[in-house]
Amino acid sequence: MKKAIFLLLVILVSTYAFSQSDNKKLAQTGLKFLNVGTDPRAVAMGEAVTSIEGSSTALFFNPAGLARLSGNAHASFGNTQWIADITHSYGSFAISPSNGDYGVIGFTFQSVDYGEIPRTIRADNADGFLDIGTFQPTALAIGVGYARALSDRFSVGGRTSYVLQDLGDGFRSVDRYSNPLKSENKVDVLSFDFGMFYKTGYKSLNFAMSIRNFSKEIKYQKEGFQLPLMFRIGVSVNAMDFVAEDQNADSFLLTVDATNSRDYPETINIGGEYLFLKTLALRGGYMFGQDERGFTAGVGVQQTLEGIRVGIDYAYTPFGIFGTVNRFAIQLTL
Repeated sequence: MKKAIFLLLVILVSTYAFSQSDNKKLAQTGLKFLNVGTDPRAVAMGEAVTSIEGSSTALFFNPAGLARLSGNAHASFGNTQWIADITHSYGSFAISPSNGDYGVIGFTFQSVDYGEIPRTIRADNADGFLDIGTFQPTALAIGVGYARALSDRFSVGGRTSYVLQDLGDGFRSVDRYSNPLKSENKVDVLSFDFGMFYKTGYKSLNFAMSIRNFSKEIKYQKEGFQLPLMFRIGVSVNAMDFVAEDQNADSFLLTVDATNSRDYPETINIGGEYLFLKTLALRGGYMFGQDERGFTAGVGVQQTLEGIRVGIDYAYTPFGIFGTVNRFAIQLTL
């Protein structure tokens, strides 16, 4: 109990220091698709999942959460109907050889379909431009991660990703023969994520921290920028531990995350998940400090079919003036 109280004090002090950090330069990053929440379960819980473990999707939020994988292997594939008819897709896979004695290795990918965008160039005509067709920007991130439990309570993990975004060739002007002059608008870079996970030993109280999207500076033409670096600390607990002795009973997971981003001021996210008979999950959350986002909700269904645990998840996110964002995913656990 004393250890739990001490840890809570450390968390409070860390949170205070975290909130007082100097972060005056905001909105200075690029490749923002890396900050779009992927897993519907996580988003439905307000993305307060830094201290949740057991799934390959932990690689997107805290790689250390991969160390205690639920089962020998886990895979997840999902789709996000983002704003402005943009579509995000993701996938994750993790395997735990020798029951995790040598750690857990995982793989991730994210891709973005921006659709077709009209391409024009300036021209000395009545319209002031020439229509020269369309172009289709693309974005992609492919990652590999590793996590290991160093003890029955403490685990660490990391992920390295190759990130690419191609905005298409830019047409600056035309030469004296009316041939378009092009400039390339493509960047790629390696990014790094790190995390730690600590099981306090008091009930199911967990504490975790992560750093995401650490990279060198990149640029398209002249102005340099960095990836959307983010630091998170989080705590979680199964509230049913305080009212039920049966570990196989329903669970009510409560989570809180504090975030510090290079893009925007500090925020607090909270989430909850009620799992009924290990089959039906009802989820909700709230993201404080966001301009257009706040309330989140979702549902999940799980069932074991011939030894494979199959789950289907959905998340509903109101996005202010941009409308509603819907996310879908399927989870497979062996």
